[in-house]
Amino acid sequence: MSRGTCAVIDLAALRQNYQVIKQQAGTSQILAIVKADGYGHGMTSIARALPESDGFGVAILEEALLLRAAGITQKILMLEGALSLDEMQQAGEAKIDVVVHQLEQVAFVEQIGSDVSLNVWLKVDTGMHRLGLEPEDVQEAYRRLQACGCVRSMTLMSHFSCADDVESPVSDRQYQRFEQLHNQHGSAELDASLANSAGIFRDKQYHYQWVRPGIALYGGSPIAGQAAEALGLLPVMTLKSRVIALKVVAQGENVGYGARWTASAETKVAIVAIGYGDGYPRHMGSATKVLINDSLCSVIGRVSMDMIAVDVSAADVRGADVSRIRPVALNDSVTLWGKGLPVEIVADWAETINYELLCQVTDRVDHRYLDVKG
Repeated sequence: MSRGTCAVIDLAALRQNYQVIKQQAGTSQILAIVKADGYGHGMTSIARALPESDGFGVAILEEALLLRAAGITQKILMLEGALSLDEMQQAGEAKIDVVVHQLEQVAFVEQIGSDVSLNVWLKVDTGMHRLGLEPEDVQEAYRRLQACGCVRSMTLMSHFSCADDVESPVSDRQYQRFEQLHNQHGSAELDASLANSAGIFRDKQYHYQWVRPGIALYGGSPIAGQAAEALGLLPVMTLKSRVIALKVVAQGENVGYGARWTASAETKVAIVAIGYGDGYPRHMGSATKVLINDSLCSVIGRVSMDMIAVDVSAADVRGADVSRIRPVALNDSVTLWGKGLPVEIVADWAETINYELLCQVTDRVDHRYLDVKG
């Protein structure tokens, strides 16, 4: 795009993150989560860049079918499961694994044709209270699915609600409940999956036969208060734009909608081509900064649909390399998050989480993919 607003997707960083996760996960197989368009990174591009992945996790049938149409042959799991008998039939025909999280879905499996085979992931609610069979219903579901000629394999699974919080006792309680259910069927008989990104880095006992990394694949920290870099993870997305205008605002004058910001002194202001129409949150806090010429510069005034204003008065003299200091100029590159400015820090300024920032980048932001050679 001519305005220069783009998400640079570093596939080499993605592969490096996968290897970090693989090392952490030991012998567990990896189901790379690529739902929500690969957390905003481009679902099919991410899947194609990970041919070594044991499988991919999506939320819904439409995402799974897009991956199959793109030539992805690995295991694909629908995390929300089939929402109708027709979807269950389509999933079986496309060789897509399905989560079964309620008895109504067991009935769908019982009704599909015997010429279709399914890998079923039996999801139990261990405390998240979102999706999942009640523990007392697991035995019935298991028995009924075993009797279905179309069921080729079953995997027991659940999902953590607080694994990102190392101080919370909830994850250990969920693990104990899950382990008890798993032992009822025998670990040799039924594979299991519990760990999301946070669970992978938290405790090896959470790993079982399958782990399901999401945010960690993309270089986001899955642990609250812990930097991604400390876990060996690299940012995959760097959201960038450019300076499209420069002006000097006099002392006492306002900038942006609602006159929210007032210049306390004469201020050099850069207008940058990004806004909430691109997925950069309107509610960014007053501490928000962007990176220009190796300098952290403050975002001032309200975020507009297409633009932000940035105080660059100090940027002319604060470069990390003094030999390269120069005034901010038109067309200078601006980093909103990514390399040099971790998305977790930006998420704190927005009072949200790294997941949301990555996922809400809109379609009008150009995605530029870097291969291994950069």
